[in-house]
Amino acid sequence: MKALCISKFGRLAQVLSLATLTLVAADAFAHHGWAWAEGDQMTLQGTIESISMAPPHPILKVKSAEGGTWQVDLGNPSQTERSGFKGGTAKAGDAITVLGNRATDKKSLHMKAVRITLDGKHYDMYPERIKD
Repeated sequence: MKALCISKFGRLAQVLSLATLTLVAADAFAHHGWAWAEGDQMTLQGTIESISMAPPHPILKVKSAEGGTWQVDLGNPSQTERSGFKGGTAKAGDAITVLGNRATDKKSLHMKAVRITLDGKHYDMYPERIKD
């Protein structure tokens, strides 16, 4: 009887572990992929309010020229660095232009950058996705 209880418990633990891993993977894919963003690109112009270079990906907070503060997701840290954009490249108060894909939820001021431009210099996070 004891072996049967342990076996049922072990099976339940396996099922719960698999379910948890599936949910975590789905959330990570949805967040880090492009499914949450529109296919069409937009341009955002504004001023940097803050910069975070922390994993899983760097984030800029950008005060739009039209009002509102946007969250701008860049590439993963190594991808962002390869574009030439590093922690000291910009600072709060700098003017910025962002080309990217807006969240499909129009209430959300959130976008994924494919290119950012500071002082006329382009930093291409996803050069293969840039639509000029």
